[in-house]
Amino acid sequence: MNKSSLRILSTLEHVGGFASAQEIHRIMTRDGKNIGLTTIYRGLQALVGEKVVDILRRDDGEAIYRMCGVAHHHHLVCKNCGRTVEIEGEVIEKWAAREAAANGFREVGHSAEIFGICSSC
Repeated sequence: MNKSSLRILSTLEHVGGFASAQEIHRIMTRDGKNIGLTTIYRGLQALVGEKVVDILRRDDGEAIYRMCGVAHHHHLVCKNCGRTVEIEGEVIEKWAAREAAANGFREVGHSAEIFGICSSC
């Protein structure tokens, strides 16, 4: 892992939740870290590929990122405030495996985000 990726991870850890690349850039710039937005995007993609960072898309299509847990999981996401909750998805896992096998697919991956309005909103 390179120096830029470590700095991005440190910033995500400080945020404690999901943040866009632009938000990460703004925080890092404010804190005196000289890093370009393109470097942040590249670093985030590498971290997603290494399964160190989760990515999901807001309703408006913008990608947001956060440090992820070890186990595969899914998310409940509030469309109003952005609150995110990790959830298990055994039913989704079985459905995805069944559909993949029925259609002749192998080495299948997936992600599932469920959007709604949380109880606080």
